[in-house]
Amino acid sequence: MAQKLVVIGAGMASGRMLEELFAQDADAFDVTLFGAEPRGNYNRIMLSPVLAGEKEYGEIITHDADWYRKNGVNCRFGEPVVKIDRNAKQVVSPGGVTPYDKLVIATGSASFFIPVQGNDLPGVVGFRDLDDVGAMLKVAGKPDGQAVVIGGGLLGLEAAAALKEQGMDVTVLHLMGHLMERQLDPAAGYLLQKELEGRGINIVCKAHTQAILGKDHAEAVLLEDGQVIGADLVVMAAGIRPESWLAVDAGLRVERGIWVDDTMQTSDGDIYALGECVEHDEVVYGLVAPLFDMARVLAKTLTCTTAEFRAPVVSCQLKVTGVDLFSVGDFSDGDDREEIVFRDPGRGIYKRLILQDNRIIGVVMYGDTTDAGWFFEMLKSGEDISAIRDTLIYGPAFQGGQALDPLAVVAAMPDSAEICGCNGVCKGTIVQAIHDGATDLGMIKAVTKASASCGNCTGLVEQVLATTLGDEFQAPAPAGICGCTDHSHEDIRRVIKSQGLKSIPAVMQEMGWKTSCGCHICRPALNYYMIAEWPLDYADDLQSRFVNERNHANIQKDGTYSVVPRMWGGMTTPQELRAIADAAEKYNVPTIHVTGGQRIDLLGIQREDLPAVWADLNSAGLVSGHAYSKGLRTVKTCVGSDHCRFGTQDSTGLGIKLEKIL
Repeated sequence: MAQKLVVIGAGMASGRMLEELFAQDADAFDVTLFGAEPRGNYNRIMLSPVLAGEKEYGEIITHDADWYRKNGVNCRFGEPVVKIDRNAKQVVSPGGVTPYDKLVIATGSASFFIPVQGNDLPGVVGFRDLDDVGAMLKVAGKPDGQAVVIGGGLLGLEAAAALKEQGMDVTVLHLMGHLMERQLDPAAGYLLQKELEGRGINIVCKAHTQAILGKDHAEAVLLEDGQVIGADLVVMAAGIRPESWLAVDAGLRVERGIWVDDTMQTSDGDIYALGECVEHDEVVYGLVAPLFDMARVLAKTLTCTTAEFRAPVVSCQLKVTGVDLFSVGDFSDGDDREEIVFRDPGRGIYKRLILQDNRIIGVVMYGDTTDAGWFFEMLKSGEDISAIRDTLIYGPAFQGGQALDPLAVVAAMPDSAEICGCNGVCKGTIVQAIHDGATDLGMIKAVTKASASCGNCTGLVEQVLATTLGDEFQAPAPAGICGCTDHSHEDIRRVIKSQGLKSIPAVMQEMGWKTSCGCHICRPALNYYMIAEWPLDYADDLQSRFVNERNHANIQKDGTYSVVPRMWGGMTTPQELRAIADAAEKYNVPTIHVTGGQRIDLLGIQREDLPAVWADLNSAGLVSGHAYSKGLRTVKTCVGSDHCRFGTQDSTGLGIKLEKIL
């Protein structure tokens, strides 16, 4: 009979652990998964692109309802565990008591809110989950919005860049002398600050926050020097703290985080922990790669296979479009250390290698991170670089005094070389997957997860494919964004940045567009990239927006349009219904469709009638729906306690509030 396994926390660490567990023994445990959020596992690494509007929530889901169902997981989402009873071996939640044979705590971490007056005001948020993103987007939608981000580390800068892309006036307050001081030296920090300020983000270093001002909502941030910075939104990104209170209340050993040994076991033999909530060998980890290592170890531990977690060497990369940054190891000064530095001010490139006893112990790269993987591997292996010291800074392609084929460099990498840092996938794993039949990038992602998270290693994975398959390798077809050009989205963004192109005609001229003015596919893309890269210099071209956004209606295959008025939570009134019926008759709407999202869709409206249709609908209080943009479409609700005799809550009101927030 399968043992009862209860998992508290439905994040990336526990999600990977369950994957590994089911792969090793799908029938070993009857799994119950509790999650405080009302949703399953999603890729939190990609929250910054969601906040920036580059991705939607559906694109970052890692485990959908079908996955949980196929693996027999009893999902208790939106139901936080409030107590662990170790004596009775059960957990307590709002839904009752759940017994366990083995328990896994994966409660993650919470944003650290600096202890100043006003830190609990509405409008002060962290940046840890999708709800935080929703709260930020709600404020970002206001015209002339101002945001203050407290903390110039990884999360803070990603949040700042994303909010700037949403059109907000953004200021970053950082306590230390330069940005990302734990990962970057002052020179790289300067280059990063210069880049972000060039995008219109105000950076204030050595900033001491004294208070957050406001009556019913955050309105400004007061600094110790008396400076007051207006703020409709304050993002706390000054650090994270392990969520360990459940373990504390249960009497488990807790230091900075929940103490675990090499097998991920806590001080209780039947309770395990992993992720950002744990402390191993006096270290608390906040990056995903070591968390996935923990997941592999715990899955083996639960299935009685010997495995031990060892502290990994972790690297850092910033997920801000157009910023290439890499850092790993120790880059502090010391009498027993020397450094090799390469600078190219014209291209904004800076590389620094820190050496000790002829071995690389630290790497900082900005502007060009092509060789980051090679340097990282040399750092981890402790290779003596004496023989190649004179050309070391130029990377693997220039060793031996002449440039090498990049594929030859990849072919020479050992099987232990790490290719995908997010998922801890080495070259040997990818090569084995190729020999087993994974012959393209999509299959490699599915089998090994390499390139499946942030995507920074995609090019390297394709090179491993090419060197392993040889003549059988079929390079991906040119990923032109449309018929007007053979250039990919990545190529276009790179050229816009490197050549300082600030108009759509300039891009088309420099990159050899095949048409004179582009098309409905490439013009909206170019318009978006210009806004993202040159927010202060480029004027939004409204005519280059996607046709549905321009017209507030969905174009159909016959050239007519569909109009979808907003219905908050599916609620409407006789007046609104009458206005919809009148508009349908007045403008000869041939088809009326009730959508799966609780709205009425008027299909077949002519383009020239759209302004008049919206004028009539607006007069009845109906506004444009989100069917025409990258936005939340609807929140489905029941009629709740207002109407249902079994209702216990105002679910309709809650759904309407949630829909307006998101």
